[in-house]
Amino acid sequence: MDIVLNYADHYVLTPYVYPAWLTEDAPIRQILSLLVILNLGGYFLYFLNAAASYYFIFDQRLMKHPLFIPNQVKLEILYTVKSIPLMSIPTVALFYLEVRGYSKLYDNVSDNRLGIVGILGSVVTFILFTDMCIYWIHRFLHHKQVYKYIHKDHHRWKIPTPFASHAFHPLDGFLQSCPYHIYPFLFPLHKFTYLALFVFVNFWTVSIHDGDYRVPDLLKPFINGSAHHTDHHLFYNYNYGQFFTLWDRIGSSFRNPSSFEGCGPIMEVLKKEKLKKESQSNGKQHVKKKEE
Repeated sequence: MDIVLNYADHYVLTPYVYPAWLTEDAPIRQILSLLVILNLGGYFLYFLNAAASYYFIFDQRLMKHPLFIPNQVKLEILYTVKSIPLMSIPTVALFYLEVRGYSKLYDNVSDNRLGIVGILGSVVTFILFTDMCIYWIHRFLHHKQVYKYIHKDHHRWKIPTPFASHAFHPLDGFLQSCPYHIYPFLFPLHKFTYLALFVFVNFWTVSIHDGDYRVPDLLKPFINGSAHHTDHHLFYNYNYGQFFTLWDRIGSSFRNPSSFEGCGPIMEVLKKEKLKKESQSNGKQHVKKKEE
């Protein structure tokens, strides 16, 4: 995050916002700056990704599903808008520690003895590590003593849209993001790579709520996609994973997506529309017979 902070300081904050006596390395300035940057960046990524997914990917026929609640998209957006500032507070504390040099983030490719190979390896381990951690955090959030207080709000959206991707209770959202922040305190990670991964996980979080249940056949056994996560919203105790199905299989919580078996949410919508058309057609025929 210090990359973003440095750019913000150089082009905006130092020349136009802060007085000269408040130096760039002043703790209060860094905390305030991180808070503003994180909120603005959070809203930007959320609305950009979710809106693009909603208008270009999301199957809007799903909004006709009987479990899709009135004004759901508006409610998802309002919930997210209220939650992001609260989620950002503990997140800023972790970013502040990174900026002050307490993490294992490094600046240059040459700082890793394996060079670019080491960076590519860290991308793999970052995804595997965070996938494992999020599985267990997510499963913990479904514990009966925890669920109703924290995670239940996110399951309000039985048929989620991309705008539900960040519609979490603030503590829920922060806990599930913790693995992304913890990794660079445990393992070396290139700063630009970390920034790219941070953007990627935001894209991924939207993608598993995008209502596009298609997955290449070769990847179906391995990738946790929108089909898996929609079934998680519908059936609660299955498919807790973030990126892969691995930990659901290990933890006996894997459920083959209903969409893969031809009985998913979109099939329910199509069936309902078919019955409606048949009913209307039968009604017209009945009226026609009466007139005759």
